[in-house]
Parts: sequence; structure tokens; C-alpha cells
Amino acid sequence: MFLYHTLTKLNIDGFVTSQVSSQIVIPAKAGIQFPFPYNSGYIISMKQRLRLNEMEFDRVVKRAIRRIPSEIRRHLKNVLISVQKRPSKEVREEMGLYRSESLLGMYRGTSLMDRSEVYPPLYPDTIILFQDPLERMCETIEELEEQIGITVVHEIAHFLGITEERLAELGYG
Repeated sequence: MFLYHTLTKLNIDGFVTSQVSSQIVIPAKAGIQFPFPYNSGYIISMKQRLRLNEMEFDRVVKRAIRRIPSEIRRHLKNVLISVQKRPSKEVREEMGLYRSESLLGMYRGTSLMDRSEVYPPLYPDTIILFQDPLERMCETIEELEEQIGITVVHEIAHFLGITEERLAELGYG
């Protein structure tokens, strides 16, 4: 089992001035001592990291998809859902992500708004879920299932042609 530690620096008034998260990973051991100056304005919090094998994660994905309302889920009929451990360096660069930013999922394909009967898409539409970032942000299987559902709905919206800006307005940003 691994614990992820979040290290937060507070100023004299108790406001967060800087935060380093998921940088320190140590094996969890009973009775571990932290030789850490708690009086220096730093606090340390620990959360247990979810780590599922492929089969367990696939089961959670299937449950999450079943929970999506049918009027949204019906748009998945011809969409492939794929799971990868994490986004590749090329994908992160393509998306313009910094090292500190996470990518939970992405849509690859031609949105319904951009399709043409004359030029159909060459490849199937695909929603890719990234297991490691999803597991890192959730503490329980229930949270993971909910976050996967939100991520899939977000990516279905891209398939339908809804922009990031509009998704943010709707609360799915």
C-alpha cells in the first residue's frame, strides 16, 4: 500500500502559500514516524491511493456507464471506450498540459457537428479513460465510479460537439 502526501506551506495568517502534492510516495508502515517540523507552518495530509488491476477497473467502468442516464448513454452505441494507464507524453503535449495537470479522459474522433455524409469518419469514435489519474483523485471505489461517469459524460459531450467552454458553463468543465 502507498500513501500520497500533500505538503502545504501556510503563511502566518493560516492561508495556503504553496502546495506540493503527490510528490512524496513512501510505503505505508504501521507506526511510521515523520521527522517533520510541524511548527514550521507546514501541514502534511495523507490519503490512501487506489490501485486496481485491469479487471477491477473495467468492472468499475462498466458500473459507472450503467449509472449514466439512458438519454445520454444512448450516444455510446457506436463509440469505443478504451482504458489506458496514463496519457502519453505526445498526448499531454498535444493537449497543452503542464506536468501538474491531470487528464482523466479524452475523446478521439469526429464530433456529430463536424460530420458529413459525403466524408464519413475514417476511424471509430473513441473515449479514452486514463486509469492512473482517475485513481489518484479518488479515495474510494464509489468516488472512482462517480468520477468515471462524469468523465464519460464530459467526453460524450465532445462527441456531440459541445465545447470545453460550454461544458464549464454546464458544470462539467
